[in-house]
Amino acid sequence: MSTERRERGVALARAARAGNTLALHDLLDHLTPYVARICEPIALADGPDATQEALVAVFTSLRTLKDPQALYGWVRAIAVREAVRVARRAARARPATELADVPQPGDPQLAADIADVLARLSPDHRAVLVLRDVEGLDEDAAAALLAIPPGTAKSRLSRARSSFRKAWSA
Repeated sequence: MSTERRERGVALARAARAGNTLALHDLLDHLTPYVARICEPIALADGPDATQEALVAVFTSLRTLKDPQALYGWVRAIAVREAVRVARRAARARPATELADVPQPGDPQLAADIADVLARLSPDHRAVLVLRDVEGLDEDAAAALLAIPPGTAKSRLSRARSSFRKAWSA
């Protein structure tokens, strides 16, 4: 994210915290693509719902943000939490797809669809995989966002990568 875009978000957060409702509206519009980029790979088909719920949480909790300079880290934590929560709720409501059900090599359904392979991972595995391999966070930062010990994050990442490779090459 560009420095200019980041500074705009921080300025909007300051104004919104001071009670400027127009700035709050602009801040939510400004944050929507960022939040969606985090939520969609974790919550998959329910990504728009997770994005909406994360934005609602940002809206209702903005006054708790102590330092507007920390806006993006704070929003990322909310987005990850909401995406995992929505994905878990959706996983309980739908029958699970087994990794063994991945199409065989040469099957046109396979067609290099990363989203399909991600859908076969658990929400917890998707979350750590997205934070590490898409967002570029280190294991300690990912663990902190997911509220799990670093060792747990490391083992989940290892299992997620292994499952992803296995499903991808199956």
